[in-house]
Amino acid sequence: MSSYRPNVALLLLNEQERLLICERMKVEGAWQFPQGGIDEGESAQEALLREVEEEIGLPPASYEVIEFRDGYRYLFPPEIRRQEGKRMSFDGQDQTYFLCRLKKGAPPVNVDQNPREFRSHMWIEPSLFDLNWLPAFKRPVYRSVLSDFFGVVLDPLC
Repeated sequence: MSSYRPNVALLLLNEQERLLICERMKVEGAWQFPQGGIDEGESAQEALLREVEEEIGLPPASYEVIEFRDGYRYLFPPEIRRQEGKRMSFDGQDQTYFLCRLKKGAPPVNVDQNPREFRSHMWIEPSLFDLNWLPAFKRPVYRSVLSDFFGVVLDPLC
């Protein structure tokens, strides 16, 4: 039986209804939504607030949660589960996605955090997300999330 790590992910919209995506620090061209694990004793919303500040420098007062949905899940491939010969304590992630909107006057997104997880960021129309930016094991979740939150149908062959 597989074990899943509880995780939160951010879908952040700006005033132009564009969606924030961030480019991973260690993998050029790998774009994703900010995300992170839920610590023991922490609620999903508490984890969201902490992760957003840690990863992109936005304090909780700078955005509002519009809605959230859970039940998105993926398994890591075996080569990721066995990093440097050690087995991870979980096999995949069980994600809760939060759709949020920047408030007027919010500070700019700042990916220059410590530790730094992202090298860059950009705002896109949700329909322009390219599943090829992701590893294959994450694509079904992103396809579902973009459909569920934005009504965007992405190419099922990716």
